Amino acid sequence: MKFSKDIRYIGVNDHEIDLFEGQYIVPNGMAYNSYVIIDEKVAVMDTVDERFSAEWLKNLEKELAGRKPDYLVVQHMEPDHSGSVAEFMKIYPDTKVVASTMAFVMMKNFFGTNFEGRQLIAKEGASLDLGNHKLNFVEAPMVHWPEVIMTYEETEKVLFSADAFGKFGALDTEEEWACEARRYYIGIVGKYGVQVQAVLKKAAALDIQTICPLHGPILTENLGYYLDLYNTWSSYGVESEGVVIAYTSVYGNTKKAVLKLAEELEKKGQKVAVNDLARCDMAEAVEDAFRYGKIVLATTTYNADVFPFMKEFINHLTERNFQNKTVAFIENGSWAPTATRVMKTMLEKCANLKYTEAGVKIMSAVSSENEKQIEALADELCK
Repeated sequence: MKFSKDIRYIGVNDHEIDLFEGQYIVPNGMAYNSYVIIDEKVAVMDTVDERFSAEWLKNLEKELAGRKPDYLVVQHMEPDHSGSVAEFMKIYPDTKVVASTMAFVMMKNFFGTNFEGRQLIAKEGASLDLGNHKLNFVEAPMVHWPEVIMTYEETEKVLFSADAFGKFGALDTEEEWACEARRYYIGIVGKYGVQVQAVLKKAAALDIQTICPLHGPILTENLGYYLDLYNTWSSYGVESEGVVIAYTSVYGNTKKAVLKLAEELEKKGQKVAVNDLARCDMAEAVEDAFRYGKIVLATTTYNADVFPFMKEFINHLTERNFQNKTVAFIENGSWAPTATRVMKTMLEKCANLKYTEAGVKIMSAVSSENEKQIEALADELCK
């Protein structure tokens, strides 16, 4: 796939994978993106997962048309992108490797060698002249590993963005960008909002016409849309107005309260997303929690604590710097309800959370008093 005369796509699609990073469900597979710039000098931009080395090297050989690469730019050392570096260097031993100082340390760990004598250190503001194309390096630490660099090609105004602006899904399937990009970002990069904000400020100073991520499609149109979403996600802002309800229920009574609340909210014109934490994709529930401005946590007291799936869910939120939300609670405790207290304690490390005055405390089954509490909570959430 040639997206320009000189910059060629040589990546691969992975439909063998079921869990990305061992935890994220990817029903439409994954794309491992790699690019080659054909100029007076030839630069290869990243490699792919080692399981696809042969396919990737064949793609590269076709585009090289008999030439040899001068440079291999390694922007990110995660194995889905660096897994074919060692094999590449066996085939093209005269190629220089361009990467950050920390990336070379990681290469020693991964491959037993850091390619001493063939290194070019990519630092902030450094550049590499290929002829008609010039690569300018942008340090992007903790987006989302510490060694990450991005690369701006100034002639065609292309940002090679490493994992930023990536998404789940192979490139031979069609699906909406935002949903799987949001789930990817929140799950994998979400903790590092401050670092993403720093890189976005650097990007604002560049004239970018194309974004080439390491996962997902090449972005060429309406770039403001993607940049605005990344700004919202990395600043922990509200992307969509509405209420997300995350719940667990043992015998159906907590679920009954949740469905009643959802019904009341929808009557009042609120968009509602309901997640049964024992059955849903946890990453989807976490995505919703960051997307909407208001969240209701509904669960049972369990072993004087909270139900395990709720505990896991809240851990996912706090791990990713959950903040800037309105939070409400529904708890169910047949003889000693403690769930609300435990959940509030777990959320203490989160910044700028506002708690509703209204709440629901169920003692086994939903009572008429609980129904009044649900109505009051719905009213407050709709203010």
